[in-house]
Amino acid sequence: MSGHSKWASIKHKKGAADAKRGQLFTKIIKELIVAARMGGGDQASNARLRTAALKARAANMPKDNIDRAIKKGTGELDGVNYEELTYEAYGPGGVALLVEILTDNKNRTAAEVRNILSKGGGTLGASGCVSYLFKRKGIIAFDAAKYKEDDIINVALDAGAEDVSSEAGTIEVMTDPDSFEAVLEALNKAGFNQEMAEVSKIADVNVKLDKEKTEKATRLVENLEEHDDVQNVATNLELPDE
Repeated sequence: MSGHSKWASIKHKKGAADAKRGQLFTKIIKELIVAARMGGGDQASNARLRTAALKARAANMPKDNIDRAIKKGTGELDGVNYEELTYEAYGPGGVALLVEILTDNKNRTAAEVRNILSKGGGTLGASGCVSYLFKRKGIIAFDAAKYKEDDIINVALDAGAEDVSSEAGTIEVMTDPDSFEAVLEALNKAGFNQEMAEVSKIADVNVKLDKEKTEKATRLVENLEEHDDVQNVATNLELPDE
């Protein structure tokens, strides 16, 4: 899993920048709407909605915004009907990309994502071409300047975490998706406040490229994540040590 902590750190920093222009809120609202539409508006019985609401609160989204998004998903308020898609692609050097989409216009988004891939040295692949390289995992990231890794390890592993690692100023706890909430709750009760917590696709093995291709692939991932309809990009690109 070498390199993933760096992606987590980058995503957290990028998230702060997104929030300034409202993009992060827009993406979280979409996720809240879809989660509520698919599993209902009761967070107690809808794990996906609980995770989306957690992300919303971490981004300091007002409660009224969260409640309105959930009501749009359940049909209590009028809302846009978003379609959930996953595009599988290859980036520079053949790195795998899983691009998770929520869109109200599939044709428009497909054309725009293809354009971003083409300009960034990537290509859209067939269904199933790279998805087998990834597994769903819970990721909880902490600022290494605030906490000691050993203290987090003790709580996380006791609560059922799979692994704890430290890299690029980030302490990362990895869990099975089913254990994610229990581990997060245990860490919060112990006084550890996370920088990021989500369930996402993680590569089984990362691919190391030369400096030029790594920079090009990193730019492509960032450009894809800038698109309003892209919720998340998973990749098996390994970032070099700083």
